[in-house]
Amino acid sequence: MTPSAPDPTRAAARPPGRARPFAKAAAAAYRYRVYLLCTIIFAVMGAAAPHFLTPGNFSNVLKGTSTNLPAAVGFTIVLIAGQLDLSVGSAMTMGGILVMGLSPSLGWAGAFGVAVLCGLGLGLTNGLLVAKARINSFIVTLGTMIIVYNAMAIYCRGGTIPATTFALSDFLQRPVVDLDPRGAPPALLWLTLWLTPRNLVSLAVMAAAAVFLRRTPAGRGLHLMGGNPQAAWYSGLHVDRYVIGAFALSGLLAAVGGAVVAAGEAAGSLKLGENSLMTIVAAVIIGGTSMEGGKGTVVGTTVALVALTALINGLSCLGAGHEVQLVASGLVLALIILYDAYWLHRRQRRRGQRKDLLEELQARAASDPPAGRGSQGAPSAPGPGREGRSHG
Repeated sequence: MTPSAPDPTRAAARPPGRARPFAKAAAAAYRYRVYLLCTIIFAVMGAAAPHFLTPGNFSNVLKGTSTNLPAAVGFTIVLIAGQLDLSVGSAMTMGGILVMGLSPSLGWAGAFGVAVLCGLGLGLTNGLLVAKARINSFIVTLGTMIIVYNAMAIYCRGGTIPATTFALSDFLQRPVVDLDPRGAPPALLWLTLWLTPRNLVSLAVMAAAAVFLRRTPAGRGLHLMGGNPQAAWYSGLHVDRYVIGAFALSGLLAAVGGAVVAAGEAAGSLKLGENSLMTIVAAVIIGGTSMEGGKGTVVGTTVALVALTALINGLSCLGAGHEVQLVASGLVLALIILYDAYWLHRRQRRRGQRKDLLEELQARAASDPPAGRGSQGAPSAPGPGREGRSHG
């Protein structure tokens, strides 16, 4: 006795709309996971850490975010292009040290120009080696990271280069709208404390990169090239130019960020970008940029960077050491990666399952007679293969 075929009407008997609200909520949580993570971190740290939700500490969180934001934006662009740039931390260090070292002889404008050009040159070198010499970006940027870092250590002799004047530092750190904390409304005080020129430069970099990636043909081509380089080449895009341009932007933005931070702190040292790479990589991945390229936003990177900075700041308010802060950041990154892996597996498993087509198939199976029998229950005629075997 052969086992009977599964009844397709059983799936139709199950209420189809029962699981839909949960599925929609889960999909929304995955889509906006970085905003949900940022909200959870602020809520937990606000409840656990003393003086976390104060205007001064909130300003410190945004100040820490602006330190790594330009370099994180550049790293996002490179990762969207399907490449890696491990030299962003060294580019930040180079920008800060060159600004401080050259400002006495060239002035602030000349020092900034040289620092930005050196960052651009570093990015172009990385891009040319990856695109033209066909060397893996991990190997290339690992080498340039070590070379640039040690070159800057030789230049500053392993120490700190202080500023000769504090006028630019005071300008970059001072709020654009200076209010008296004793008489200003709390909401207005929260709004104005983070509006410093240093933070506004990072915000302008993020906004310009967001417009470039979403509103320009070059930005859309970068997504296409990162997702499928062969399809981009067939579409007429110059893939090598996009790769070189992505690395050039990364080096330039990292140098700009390092120069602005060093000018704001009135000192340039090797510690400027020493611990930035881990935070930048974690923020870019948590923010939704795909490691395979072709997908990512600088807005997501910015929100993730705010969340990680708030986490580190809150742990510092609780008295945790630097090692505990790194462990917590690594745990958050690991959880997000596992969450992404689960959703990727779920999407691949359900690929090709169209709910409307499945419902139509179930309805037809319920209304049509079983296969192999006619309308009167008589057996159907033998097929060609069966007829051939009987005559043989």
